[in-house]
Amino acid sequence: MDDFIIRMDRLVKKDRRYKIDAYEFVLEALSYVQKKSKNKGHITGQELLLGIKEYALEQFGGLSKTVFEHWGVKSTEDFGEIVFNMISENLLYKTEKDSKEDFKGVYDFEEAFKARFDTDPILD
Repeated sequence: MDDFIIRMDRLVKKDRRYKIDAYEFVLEALSYVQKKSKNKGHITGQELLLGIKEYALEQFGGLSKTVFEHWGVKSTEDFGEIVFNMISENLLYKTEKDSKEDFKGVYDFEEAFKARFDTDPILD
């Protein structure tokens, strides 16, 4: 079995709060942010969270919050936990300046992922 898969499996067994989909999404969102970023170096927690928000809305639209809740993710702090779990398995790396605090209260899920049905045109 691939080493990456073994480490991911170990993560979800060690911390059962989050589904493997949440970890995979963080990696996809990180790639998304890196591709869009002019700065090709280190991505901060806040930059990642803003990218997660943008990427989620692209992928899931008004269902983003529901998808995240299904994965066990209810706040930006949960993404911090996921990132630091991945760091513990050497799937991601951090600098001395990075901490879980970087993920605390960056945005409110209710507001950030509010279903935008009220502004969508009604289809006949």
